[in-house]
Amino acid sequence: MIRYLYGDQLATQPLLADSMFRDRADQFHTRLGWEVTVDAQGFERDQYDALNPLYVLWQKPCGRHGGSMRFLPTTGRTMVNEHFLHLTEGVRIASPLIWECTRFCLARDAGPGVAAALMLAGGEVMRGLGVEHFVGVFDARMVRIYGRIGASPEVLGHQGEGRGRISVGLWGYSPEAQARVAASAGIEPAQSRRWFEAAFGADPVAPAAAVRAA
Repeated sequence: MIRYLYGDQLATQPLLADSMFRDRADQFHTRLGWEVTVDAQGFERDQYDALNPLYVLWQKPCGRHGGSMRFLPTTGRTMVNEHFLHLTEGVRIASPLIWECTRFCLARDAGPGVAAALMLAGGEVMRGLGVEHFVGVFDARMVRIYGRIGASPEVLGHQGEGRGRISVGLWGYSPEAQARVAASAGIEPAQSRRWFEAAFGADPVAPAAAVRAA
């Protein structure tokens, strides 16, 4: 199932949270070889985790993490503006209607529909919280994944070629895209909406208030 948790709510789900940070270490440090910090507990966390982001997580029946991604509004600190401005030729992306998506992570044993389920949940955030676009930086391996699940972004800029290519992309919401991603995930849109409403209610807050201060 999909869970929506702010950073200050992770302590209420310790197994889910701990397994997310360990899976992030496994994916980004062990498998991909990124220069990320892994602490003594085996967790991969960075400075943006301290900003009380919104996490969207796939929780397996055992309660552990199956996949996740992290959202922050571009009106505050973001990776795309602090580390990847060269991909946008120095143009900062900052709007209350655009949020940044980072740390897209899948557990080693994630099922084939988990990536699509996360993207479907991202669409619920857009539709439910009044966000018009997500922006994110992604590497070449993600192009195939996004294409397979029907959620390819508009590419705003890139650097490098082949497997070393890094791009920044922009995602929007449409009912047609939701239908494609729901079919790829094998999840009925009504079920996706119920998971969202379990976290935010049927009448969620406006985007300006949706991410709480840390």
